[in-house]
Amino acid sequence: MTSQATRDTPADPNPTPGTPTHQTPTSPSPSPSPSPSPSPIPPSKRSLHSSPWRTLYAILSWTPPRCRWDPARPPQFSMSMNVLFAFAGGFTVANLYYSHPILNVLARDFGVAYEEVAQIPTVMQAGYAAGLLFLCPLGDLLPRRPFVVGLVGVTVLMWLGLCLTTSLPTFTALSFLAAITTVTPQLMLPLVGDLAPPHRRAAALSIVVSGLMLGILTARVLSGTLTNYTTWRAVYWLALGLQTVIFASLWLFMPAYPSTNPTGLTYAQLLASIVRMLGRHPVLAQACVTGFFTSATFTAFWTTLTFLLAGPAYGYAPLAVGLFGLIGIAALLCGPVYARTVTDRFVPHLSVLVGLACCLLGISVGTYVGGSGHVAGPVLQAALLDFGMQTAQIANRSAIYAVEPQRRNGVNTAFMVATFCGQLVGTAAGNHVYARAGWVGSGSASLGCIGCAIVAMGVRGPWEMGWVGWTGGWSMVKVDKNSADGKTAETAHHVRKEEVVDGGAEEKMLDGVAAGGGKQEPLKESIQSGVEEVRSAENRRSAENVRTSTEGGIIMGQI
Repeated sequence: MTSQATRDTPADPNPTPGTPTHQTPTSPSPSPSPSPSPSPIPPSKRSLHSSPWRTLYAILSWTPPRCRWDPARPPQFSMSMNVLFAFAGGFTVANLYYSHPILNVLARDFGVAYEEVAQIPTVMQAGYAAGLLFLCPLGDLLPRRPFVVGLVGVTVLMWLGLCLTTSLPTFTALSFLAAITTVTPQLMLPLVGDLAPPHRRAAALSIVVSGLMLGILTARVLSGTLTNYTTWRAVYWLALGLQTVIFASLWLFMPAYPSTNPTGLTYAQLLASIVRMLGRHPVLAQACVTGFFTSATFTAFWTTLTFLLAGPAYGYAPLAVGLFGLIGIAALLCGPVYARTVTDRFVPHLSVLVGLACCLLGISVGTYVGGSGHVAGPVLQAALLDFGMQTAQIANRSAIYAVEPQRRNGVNTAFMVATFCGQLVGTAAGNHVYARAGWVGSGSASLGCIGCAIVAMGVRGPWEMGWVGWTGGWSMVKVDKNSADGKTAETAHHVRKEEVVDGGAEEKMLDGVAAGGGKQEPLKESIQSGVEEVRSAENRRSAENVRTSTEGGIIMGQI
């Protein structure tokens, strides 16, 4: 009887990888014929349970207890997490720029013409664009921790191949694949938009964006400097070490968050919905147009600046041209301070206009002063253009992340694709115009682009709900101080259930924005009334939860 029961007991279908399976001893069967010995597990079956790949997957997907998702006590956004995302994003996006200052060294080492290695930056930009379009939208569908950590792990493997290969075609192919998985910073920015309090979103985003700019600057300066004294492979091995540190840091400290949109969307529907967003949200379309023209001026400047500084007017050495990029450190330091003191306190529309004004001033000075041989012109243009670009981009992100909170990765994809297209157009047009009309001609074209961006911001005001107009007034002061854009009541995604507020009050507030009729006071009264109703609903819900919950509900967030 015991033997029969033992044989009928099913084996564990999912034993722990690497753990031997033990058979339970049984007493001899009273049957005259001995039981047949169990047949060995086929190799195909055995590989499913004891394969080293399964063990590796179990290790990589393991989440430390302090980082695991607990809906009752979700991990809270902190400055340390903000700095971790900035560090990871900065030295991940740096992968795209290590090759820029050392293309001549790569050509000599691989024994090919310069034209053959000149395609490497283009190939990496193409890979990055593919990642933006096809990988970033998945951030709305998949849990972010395994997705981000997995992409960084794949990047490490691709980068190891770059360090070892001696074939240029292999190097180019691996560069393309590594660039595809280098889009992790564009997954972290929407996550920061999810986690940071709405009234502090711009400051949190500015820290991550400053990290991205620091990574770009460091990559260019470090690559050119180290290659002068060692070899280009030393730069790539250093980059591999940084990627490994990023992978380990995210694996140990990045909290696990559930998907913000775990519905039955297919991948094709996910991509198609991004295009439809542009037709539903005028503020998103406005931000995309502004980002396109602003980024075009940015890349046009930095592409043609090399020709100007190395030309007869200045005659700078390549090292001096590379160190010129350190001017951008000023924008890194000023960006977070400005975002916290201005962008988070006023509507994003104001900071976008301020950023565009800085770009306009910098391009004007750099074009017509730098072209005459005064180095102060390009210096001022670099500082003002970097600061203006960063300020406008952060303010636009702060505004557009409020339109569809459950689809922030899709919103970010639409904005970044427009920005990336602007970069490509700026690079191509800047070089073409510079070859025909020189530095002044290229700068004048950039002035026209900034003018188009200012027009795009001028045709639609901060309170306008439609496509054109300034309905609601000219005020740049937030009506709801706790919102990101000054008018949309938001709640954090990853909070306790007790923190969810009544959406009807929010709809009333938005209706008040639409019904402003160009008069600021009725608009403000309507929105403030809606905000008070939201807060009253939250207070009533909070009191009820405190009375009825056995654990007690603690309200940690406000509208």
